[in-house]
Amino acid sequence: MVETNRFTFKKAERLTHKILIGKLFSEGKGFICYPFRIVWKEAKLNSEYPAQVAITVAKRNFKKAVTRNLLKRRIRELYRLNKGEFYEELERKGANIAFMVVYLPKTVLKTSEMEAKFKKALKRIPKEYEMHSQPSDKGDSIHHDTAN
Repeated sequence: MVETNRFTFKKAERLTHKILIGKLFSEGKGFICYPFRIVWKEAKLNSEYPAQVAITVAKRNFKKAVTRNLLKRRIRELYRLNKGEFYEELERKGANIAFMVVYLPKTVLKTSEMEAKFKKALKRIPKEYEMHSQPSDKGDSIHHDTAN
């Protein structure tokens, strides 16, 4: 059981495995909750936490490393403060998820503007997991309307 009332961001919660990050972009599923793009994949994690996260800001959009690092720090802080409910939901579903947060805009948004959207994105990840992990009731990919 993970302590969800402590607001920490430990190394075990960070996604650092290069092969898993590669698979995340080749096989993972994603959605956009502007200003973020979330790419996620169910993965067997060697961690006590139900999720591992990586955060990226495009060098193409922000040439200066100072600005990129500022945005990554802000996103990490948002994750650290809002992960408790997210972890509880993943544990209820029995899911282990690796995901990446990609910052999309070409301007620096205020932290308050990002927070609401980030919370919305974190709530959407377990819903996406549940939607994509459920097998189809029909049993095949072609569905026909049949009258009973």
